[in-house]
Amino acid sequence: MKITCTINGKTYSNDVETRLLLIHYLREVAQLTGSHVGCETSLCGACTVEVNGKAVKSCTMFAVQADGAKITTIEGLASNGTLHPLQEAFWNEHGLQCGFCTPGMIMASKQILERYPNPTEDEIRHGLAGNVCRCTGYQHIVNALKAAAAGARK
Repeated sequence: MKITCTINGKTYSNDVETRLLLIHYLREVAQLTGSHVGCETSLCGACTVEVNGKAVKSCTMFAVQADGAKITTIEGLASNGTLHPLQEAFWNEHGLQCGFCTPGMIMASKQILERYPNPTEDEIRHGLAGNVCRCTGYQHIVNALKAAAAGARK
């Protein structure tokens, strides 16, 4: 089946198998490997991307379901070599260690800050409940979201 979608501002049009997951389309067809394949059961959130403005675990969606969609991956957040404020906050607040969960955490965090411009710690932790990090203990990730929110308010 032929699909066409816009990923990070670029149009992609490809023939795909109907069973191809969006995460595999992004990584193997579009060659955007920033989003990671973790559990492939929607539990870890490493594959989180934005589809039509909403955070989606791309292992739970077929590529054919993204036909006509506007998709943003972690690669689409930086602009002209400048990190997105969330990426900068994760860097500054040490919100990553091994980095495997980081793309999904940042994409989920983007939606949290869109919903709650001044989030409480409970709102942050609830919003990140679908993303797993095995390294950081989450506090630095929470601090990164708080810092990004504070920076956005300035």
